[in-house]
Amino acid sequence: MKAVVFHGVGDIRLETVRDPKIKDPTDALIRITASAICGTDLHFVRGTLTGLEPGATLGHEAVGVIEEIGKDVRNFKVGDRVVVPSTICCGYCSYCRAGYQSQCDVTNPEGPRAGTAYYGGGMQGFDGLQAEYARIAYAAANLVKLPDGVDDDCAILLSDIFPTAYFGADLAEIRPGDTVVVFGCGPVGQFAIASAKLHDAGRVFAVDCVASRLDMARDQGAEAIDFNREDPVEVLQRMTGGIGPDRAIDAVGLDAMAPSAGPAAKEAKKQRAGFQKELKELEPEANRRGSQWRAGDAPSQVLQWAVQCLAKAGTLSIVGLYPEGRIFPIGQAMDKNLTVKAGNTPHRKYIPDLVDLVETGAVDPAEILTQTEPLTDAIEAYKAFDRREPGWIKVELRPEAKRKAA
Repeated sequence: MKAVVFHGVGDIRLETVRDPKIKDPTDALIRITASAICGTDLHFVRGTLTGLEPGATLGHEAVGVIEEIGKDVRNFKVGDRVVVPSTICCGYCSYCRAGYQSQCDVTNPEGPRAGTAYYGGGMQGFDGLQAEYARIAYAAANLVKLPDGVDDDCAILLSDIFPTAYFGADLAEIRPGDTVVVFGCGPVGQFAIASAKLHDAGRVFAVDCVASRLDMARDQGAEAIDFNREDPVEVLQRMTGGIGPDRAIDAVGLDAMAPSAGPAAKEAKKQRAGFQKELKELEPEANRRGSQWRAGDAPSQVLQWAVQCLAKAGTLSIVGLYPEGRIFPIGQAMDKNLTVKAGNTPHRKYIPDLVDLVETGAVDPAEILTQTEPLTDAIEAYKAFDRREPGWIKVELRPEAKRKAA
């Protein structure tokens, strides 16, 4: 089968790899009908996340059709359309039963203390999903059946992006009437805006520097701030009467960029040495040259802005991905009595309810989907997505696989 394969920083290829097979009675084999490119995939290609071995298949978002099931998969049948939650769970450990499926004690090959297991991260037994077929372990707990009223364009956004954003809104503790700021207007940021509104936020601000992303945020009713034109902290203070937002959602993470123009660039220039130190310590393999696969240059920028802008006793929700290390302004957060929550999304907890929202028409996630490309064009799609080309918000990949002969 064809798959997108990682070979090193700045080196991904579309290659022929071995077809997956059923290994355990709890497995299912699916034919993938849609996958997608995520910012987390770019972290590996940019070198901001390490540990992925050459030869690993990328991708952790997929929709498909079940081709084969093991004898202990009792809630699905061959031919069912399903969405694959990005984080992997067993369904029976204490964390899964409590709704923390992203902290499953069983599925991570590094053991129960290792935390989240997910596809496309080089974990033994969990190949990526940017491919024509995939083996799904613990399929009874790790697949969600799709109704006919939810097509692939909507369903692919339920695999990771929408649940992550909704989880971020939950972590933020948004209450009716709250003022919320979302940092980052990529796919997760766009759904974070939508999720804040689903939580009955009174006002939502959106911070980014890409015009097409800010335009999409405005279309959702968010108040847009371009950090290359204005200082976001100053604007948020001014627009809230000096109080600041009640809640902030960090949908950016480690690839944050410092402002390159405008009044905020002056302060960022003063911090350049500190940002470079963060990069050296936290992201030693990050690519810092050229225009393709280039890492962000200010890992702690969003965290600083969020802590500075929030109202006293506000809440910061972090769903952007960060490496281990010391970049959080803990002293200022403590001084303001902020609540800080972060984590990897328990996708399996949220997906069924979000499927219902989409099926009833309460939310149309496909509005965020801006590109649909064949799997054969995946590498060029990756390059365009990495460059943040105008209009590229979320990219769907469509494998052209045919049903395998019995």
